[in-house]
Amino acid sequence: MSTAIVTGSPPVGSSLEDDLRSLGFGVRVAADATAVTTELAAVPAGERVALVDARFVGHVHALRLALTDPRFPAAAVEGALTAQPEARGALTHAVGRALPEDGPEAGLPDALAHRLEADGVALHRPDLGVLVATVPADADIRAKAEADVLAVDDEAVRLRSAVKSRDGFFTTFCISPYSRYLARWCARRGLTPNQVTTASLLTALVAAGCAATGTRPGFVAAGVLLLFSFVLDCTDGQLARYSLQYSTLGAWLDATFDRAKEYAYYAGLAVGAARGGTDDVWALALGAMVLQTCRHVVDFSFNEANHDAAANTSPTAALSDRLDSVGWTVWARRMIVLPIGERWAMIAVLTALTTPRVVFYALLVGCALAACYTTAGRVLRSLTRKAKRTDRAARALADLADSGPLAELASRTLGRTMAAGTYSAPYWALLATAALFVWPLVADTVGAWRAVPQAVVYAILAGVAVAHPLKGPLDWLVPPVFRAAEYGMILALAATSGVPGALPAAFGLVAAVAYHHYDTVYRIRGGTGAPPHWLVRAIGGHEGRILAVSIAAALWHNQGFTIALTVLAAAIALTVLIESIRFWVSSGAPAVHDESGEPA
Repeated sequence: MSTAIVTGSPPVGSSLEDDLRSLGFGVRVAADATAVTTELAAVPAGERVALVDARFVGHVHALRLALTDPRFPAAAVEGALTAQPEARGALTHAVGRALPEDGPEAGLPDALAHRLEADGVALHRPDLGVLVATVPADADIRAKAEADVLAVDDEAVRLRSAVKSRDGFFTTFCISPYSRYLARWCARRGLTPNQVTTASLLTALVAAGCAATGTRPGFVAAGVLLLFSFVLDCTDGQLARYSLQYSTLGAWLDATFDRAKEYAYYAGLAVGAARGGTDDVWALALGAMVLQTCRHVVDFSFNEANHDAAANTSPTAALSDRLDSVGWTVWARRMIVLPIGERWAMIAVLTALTTPRVVFYALLVGCALAACYTTAGRVLRSLTRKAKRTDRAARALADLADSGPLAELASRTLGRTMAAGTYSAPYWALLATAALFVWPLVADTVGAWRAVPQAVVYAILAGVAVAHPLKGPLDWLVPPVFRAAEYGMILALAATSGVPGALPAAFGLVAAVAYHHYDTVYRIRGGTGAPPHWLVRAIGGHEGRILAVSIAAALWHNQGFTIALTVLAAAIALTVLIESIRFWVSSGAPAVHDESGEPA
């Protein structure tokens, strides 16, 4: 429940009180300064409260943006102010010091807004664009403001603003022109973004089940359902923006379900390929998941490294800005990175028309080219910009590195000495990865006991890589290199083992670990820090998991390796999911939704 206090006497014919009730507010009227103080004190401390000037003229959607957005403790537009429970204390403190001498009709909400800002309260002021929100001083100005309100259709503005301002080509031109109306339809029927998100997940899982049949009708149905799942995926965010239904749980569901849908669909294609014939594409499915996840880690690490960097400019960034001024290059550059819209459209069409093997070949080639393009550009930016990385950025990169007990021990005992030279953290991370892959391939030790010491060497070198704060220009490469090493090693050991079922079990293991890494990213984005240290230690860190899988591959050369991978995957998934669900459901983490338009 929310309460709106209208200050002063509303003009004859004003619809302000009805507008506030349509937004879910209970309305009280305070005729003078004393009444404002009394009414404010009568509102329960756990409720949102709004103060609105009785002379307010504006669009209903302007009031909605100012007074109902759950992401901001306090917000205001001209003539209206709101405070959620966490900002009620500051509002109450400000009331007695901000009352105009000639009563509330002189503009109490605006006076209080200025007082809150002077007291250091972060007051959100939404960008209204063409929407009107004003307090007219006389009848003539009021008449003009009312005419301006009639001249702009706030429902059309509301629909347009429900769509991200920056998105991929396919999403912008093929999905959003229609999905915004589906979002409005859902809002008018009381559906929530979380319900639409869940429907999108269920649709994608049904699509994966259709793909798993291995039949042509099943593949066609899978492609159609995958596209519809993406329509719902766009709709949930548009519904959240249309109705301002943001939540912590919703942000988490939206972020994690996209990965769950895509990777479940990969598994469905792999099962379908096996059932439809003798084609085993599990290695391709796992390779596609590894490549896609590593692409995301590159995005996350680069963004966190430069989140609050000073002097964050470079000639490469300047060139990028100039290219963005040329219309066609904007869409070409957004498409070349194969964002989620283009990627899912390609998967859906190829599923319906070709075979799972062709789908995965196209995915691997497309994602590899996109990864090379984005990584090369970010390396150039990092080398040419003069930016000072902050302690926060270094901490975020260390958390994304996901180092376990072995790497921590190596960092404390050997890291300071071995990393004291001129070599940077990415060098040690790449050297650690070379110890895993180059030496075993040359010496033919994959899956043998001789590979276990190589995993130990990897753990030591990985610890050296993070022995110092990750503040170098390319230190954001460390987490993606570690992800590529861990996921790639699991893929290599499963693929070369020759054990039946090893690759599907490895797929499950990588999926469980990848969830942990995505969960880490979204916690950092929300400003709540990485998962608790005990969780990282409990699941071994990236180097501990590599050592565990290497030992399992050496111990069991038969079906036991599949069982070991399955047990490890189940244990990690159970541990991570329990802690993750507990955190996102019960924590006070902010509702951080993706509004950047960055490809997913």
